Amino acid sequence: MKINFLEQLVAEWYEYRGYFVRRNVLVGKLKKGGYECELDVVAFNPETKKLIHIEPSMDAHSWAIREKRFKKKFDIGRKHIPDIFKGINIPNEIEQIALLVFAGKKDHASIGGGKIMIIDELLGNIFEELRNKSVESSTVSEQFTILRTLQFAARYWKTLGSISKGTV
Repeated sequence: MKINFLEQLVAEWYEYRGYFVRRNVLVGKLKKGGYECELDVVAFNPETKKLIHIEPSMDAHSWAIREKRFKKKFDIGRKHIPDIFKGINIPNEIEQIALLVFAGKKDHASIGGGKIMIIDELLGNIFEELRNKSVESSTVSEQFTILRTLQFAARYWKTLGSISKGTV
């Protein structure tokens, strides 16, 4: 099963922060075969009891097409996510997020019943947290390949900028 870069980043971020993460979950088995939908990332934090469903997207569709697509995903998610975590006491409330790359929130704060997060916000949160962790003493675990790369970028960004300008 393929996982795209954006889904991988989201999964790593939530797992790094203590969530149990499920990716590319097929839900709603159909009688004649197949499934109703695939949920990209579903994450549950057992300490905070927070349950999050994230649908990352790099599409450039119209807001009308996005609204229809995310409404379907989020409706199906609310219906089937409890089955993903059978045996675990999960909250009734599911935070649902459409993570968009090619969009702005000027005229849209929500979509399909979930909130919108722009990639800049996610990367800002990640860089803010990783910037404060010493690469030397608090290196992000190598299992989080993208986050570890971002930690090094956050730590050495000034140096990298100097190299590209030829001042080092």
